[in-house]
Amino acid sequence: MPPDPRPKRKRFGQHFLHDRGYVDRIVKAISPRENDIVVEIGPGGGVLTKPLSTQAGRLIAVEIDRDLAAHLRHVFASNDNVSIVEADALAIDFANFGERLRVVGNLPYNISTPLLFRLTAQRQYVSDAVFMLQKEVVDRIVAVPGNKTYGRLSVMLQCYWHVEALFRVPAGAFQPPPRVESAIVRLSYRDPVIDAKHDSSFETLVRTAFGQRRKTLRRSLAPLMSEQAIRQCDIDPSVRPETLAVEDFARLSLQC
Repeated sequence: MPPDPRPKRKRFGQHFLHDRGYVDRIVKAISPRENDIVVEIGPGGGVLTKPLSTQAGRLIAVEIDRDLAAHLRHVFASNDNVSIVEADALAIDFANFGERLRVVGNLPYNISTPLLFRLTAQRQYVSDAVFMLQKEVVDRIVAVPGNKTYGRLSVMLQCYWHVEALFRVPAGAFQPPPRVESAIVRLSYRDPVIDAKHDSSFETLVRTAFGQRRKTLRRSLAPLMSEQAIRQCDIDPSVRPETLAVEDFARLSLQC
C-alpha cells in the first residue's frame, strides 16, 4: 500500500482530518445503513471513506485530486461496494448516482457555498447531507431572522432543507491545521416552502434583497416590486431583509 497522502495542492484547500475521535463522531452522525448509497465529496486520504465503506451498501467517493484518486483506487481495489470518481464536485450530476442519496464530506472552504447551491438544485436525488464546513458558514446556514449572520445562504437553504448544526471540530483535528474552526451541519430533505415553478423568482428576490442588506425592503426590492406589492404581502416595506422569515420571502416572490 502506498504511504498516506499529504495535502499538496493549496488550490484545492486540502486539510485532512486525522483525529480518530472526531472521525468516529462524524460517522456516528451520518449513521450509514446497509441499503444506503453514500456519496462522499472530497474523501482526501480516505479517513472517512474506510469506516463508511464498511457500513453503507454503496459508497461513491468524488475526488478532484488525481493523486489522491489514484491512492484511493489502490486502497479500495478489493471493495466491490466502493467507486472512486475523479471529478470536480461542482460539475457532477447527482442523478448519475441514483436516488435518495446520502451526501457527506469535508468540503474545501473555497467551494462550500457553490456546492451547497448545486446540491440544492439537484435535491430531488438527495435524502440528506452531512458536511464539515467552516464554522462561519454553518452559522450562516442555521441562522434565524434578526441574527447578524442571517442572509441569502440561510434563506436559500432553509427554504429547501431542514438544517441542524451538530458539533464543532477544532483546527487541531486536521493536518495541516486550518486557520479557522470547522463545524458539522446536517441538511435533511423537506417539502419546499415554494413551488418549483417559483424557484427562479424566489432566488432572484432573495439575492436582490440581501445584495443591499442594510437598505429597507422599499429600496432594495425597488427593481422587482412596488411598495404597494410589498404591503399586499402583509410585510412592512420599511424593514430590512434580515428581519424576514423564509415564508415571508416566499410570499414576496409570488409578486415578482
